[in-house]
Amino acid sequence: QVQLVESGGGLVQAGGSLRLSCAASGISFSINAMGWYRQAPGKQRELVATKTSGGSTNYADSVKGRFTISRDNVKNTVSLQMNSLRPEDTAVYYCNVNLYTGRPHGSDYWGLGTLVTVSS
Repeated sequence: QVQLVESGGGLVQAGGSLRLSCAASGISFSINAMGWYRQAPGKQRELVATKTSGGSTNYADSVKGRFTISRDNVKNTVSLQMNSLRPEDTAVYYCNVNLYTGRPHGSDYWGLGTLVTVSS
């Protein structure tokens, strides 16, 4: 079964940096994309950044220029370098993998989440 294990969350002051990492295991289908989503208290889960196996990236407007996503297609890992963090970046960050399973939009799997807290 697919497992995603995240690491790297924590508490940081505004303007600081954190790096999140995620390792996927149990993958038996081709990966379409890996990425990060986040959910702040009282808000819906939202996309932060994704990267396809072909190298295309997609970022939320709010993080462009501050966050950088990277992937290792061989090791099935994905990382998120977060710089110039703001209090509004505070959220639980979830690792996501989308697999080619024959379903119209593939199949999504999620990590348990890692908390990022940015203090002002």
